[in-house]
Parts: sequence; structure tokens; C-alpha cells
Amino acid sequence: MSMSDAVLDKVIGGSLVVRDHGGARPPILLLHGLGGNLLTWEPIVGLLADRYRVVTVDLRGHGASDDAAWDWDAVLDDLEAVIGALGLHRPAVVGHSLGGMVAACWARRHPDCPAAISLDGHRSAATDPEHYADIEPAELTEALAELNAIFDAQFAGMGRQLTAAQADELVRAQRAAAEAMGWPVQMVVDSHLRSLRAQDDGFVSKPSAELAGTVRRSPEFRDALPVLRAVRSPFLLVLAGRNMPGLPANLARLADAHRSGLRRDLALPSAENPAFRVLEIDAGHGMVLENPVLVADLVVDFLTEQRFGDRTPNTGR
Repeated sequence: MSMSDAVLDKVIGGSLVVRDHGGARPPILLLHGLGGNLLTWEPIVGLLADRYRVVTVDLRGHGASDDAAWDWDAVLDDLEAVIGALGLHRPAVVGHSLGGMVAACWARRHPDCPAAISLDGHRSAATDPEHYADIEPAELTEALAELNAIFDAQFAGMGRQLTAAQADELVRAQRAAAEAMGWPVQMVVDSHLRSLRAQDDGFVSKPSAELAGTVRRSPEFRDALPVLRAVRSPFLLVLAGRNMPGLPANLARLADAHRSGLRRDLALPSAENPAFRVLEIDAGHGMVLENPVLVADLVVDFLTEQRFGDRTPNTGR
């Protein structure tokens, strides 16, 4: 972390770390996904900071924030503390994946929220068969079992202890993966390092397996559509129209079926909330890293449509 980064970082309530880019512009909170941290937003911060006061957050148990049990209401209380400590006034909230689900919960709690955006945060892919459409039951059962096995392995690896050599190997793997995907390499590496906590002669990765498991089992993560149906403030849900590259053929078909189920089931929130928008874009789940210009543009467009900031007083840092 550079000296300028250290100046931007603030600790709220003794446990939550945020990065405040300051200014008197209307404020937006950016919320990362499960296993991420505030650095995952770096590709678009500069694209938004000339219009908004950008505040990024390490959610509880992630990044430089302290370990804490995951509880959805407690996470929203964390955001209340951030808003109060920084003197923000009615911020817009933008989240990716898990962060998008948090944004939906925030908008449900705050019907007067000026605008909220979820970037591909809707329901877990490895959940109930009824969430899928346009796929044969036998193929669905087999593909779901394979996907759940992959997720089981990923979640089991969270919060594990690493030797220095293992940490170095993971950094090399992160670098190679970013290069292969065409993502900003140094940012991906820096974000990975931010999620390592020094312990004894090695490191522990964050978030913990306990926190990740709690999130995975929670109803809000398994299916956030009931939350979306209760939102009455302006809300934009952005769907990834493309699968992640390299998916096996049967899992690619599963992802297509998951998307079909979402299209089918998202008609209800649109009907109940005239300010609810669904936009499907030509990008994958990693859209923030994959196409930051597109993501920044759609954020600006939606906030502009809602006239966000027209009459929003806000104090500087």
C-alpha cells in the first residue's frame, strides 16, 4: 500500500476499514463481493471520482477490516456507521455479487435511498433446481452436483493457514490468472495480498471459512429475489450475459439455464416497483475487472436518470 493509499484509508468504529476519496460531490458506497475487498473497485474508482465522492469498504471479515461474524443486519449497521462517521448524506449504494445483495438489503431497509445498483448479485448458482429453466431435469441434477463439488472445494479453502512459500505460490497463481483473463494484474495481486493476515510465521487468508459458510447458507445469498421484491427505491440489477471463460460444456449449459431462470423470475420485481430496472450486458460475472468502462458508464447513466446528486448536500473529508 502506498503512502497516499494509507492516507485515504480510515478505520470506522475501530474495526471497519474504508477508503474515502473525499470531496463535496454526492456520495456513493461501493461494496465488493465475497472473498474480495475494497481494492477490487480500483479499476472504476477513477472513472467515477470526478462525479461522485467515492467510498469503498472492506466488508466485515474481509480485507483490512477485523474478523466478525456475518449477519446481514449487522453488515447494514456497519454501513450506517460508515455513513455517520464520514458525514455522508443519502448515498447511492453500488455492490458487486455479494455486495449487490447487500445493496438490495440496504435499499429494502431505506426506501428513501436515492439509488442502488447490484452488479450480478441475485442468487447463488448452486442452489435450488427450481431456479433454473430450459434444461432437462437429469442434466440439471448432474451439473448441479458437479458445481456444488467445485464450490465445496473453494469454500473449504477459505480461511486456511498458509506458509510464506504457499502465500508466494498463490500470488504467482493470481498473477497468472489475471494475465490469462486480461484483468489488471497488479490490482489483482494487491487485492489478494490485502486478504492475507500475518499469523505466526505465515498467513491466514480472509474471509474465514466460518464467515463464508454462513454467507453461503443464508437465504439472502441463496436467493436475493425476495429482497428485491421488497425494494421500493430506484434499483438497477445488472445481469452478466456471458459465462465465465473456460467453463466445461455442461456447466456452461447450467449457467445458461440459471440465467434463463433469472429472466423468468425477475418479471415480478419489475412489476411491483416502477423504479426497478434489469439490464443484461455482454460481460461475465467479473464485469468490474473485465470491462470497468462499461460498468462505470452504466452506473453514471442510472444515477443520472434518477437525478442523483441534483439536490444532495454533502460535506467534504
